[in-house]
Amino acid sequence: MARIERFEEIEAWQKARVLTKEVYRISSAGDFARDFGLKDQIRRAAVSVMSNIAEGFERNSDNELRRFLSIAKGSCGEVVSQLYVACDLGYLHENEFHEFRSLAQDVSRLIGGFRRYLTGSDLIRGSVSNDS
Repeated sequence: MARIERFEEIEAWQKARVLTKEVYRISSAGDFARDFGLKDQIRRAAVSVMSNIAEGFERNSDNELRRFLSIAKGSCGEVVSQLYVACDLGYLHENEFHEFRSLAQDVSRLIGGFRRYLTGSDLIRGSVSNDS
């Protein structure tokens, strides 16, 4: 596999970007938009997913990237948990909840797979010398 030169090439980051856009969209309407605490928290969690993937990549170290991917994966769990709250409060219909939960879980799976792939891989530019 070719080396990844930019974080934007990482499939998990691309899907996390979609998740973030969708979280912003669903939290901008109705009662969800007026629940400032939940709205802000779920948005921060979604942004955290893509931001941690980017930050970990930019550190040019597989070890650092794995650490930040772990944080990003945790933020995916936070998004899912907050989706449950939104559903329980009636801010999302059941089908919307399942759709967004599935998207967040896809992102989490991609992150987990990428973390596993990085073990024993020289995927990032200059990563071997930085991890020594």
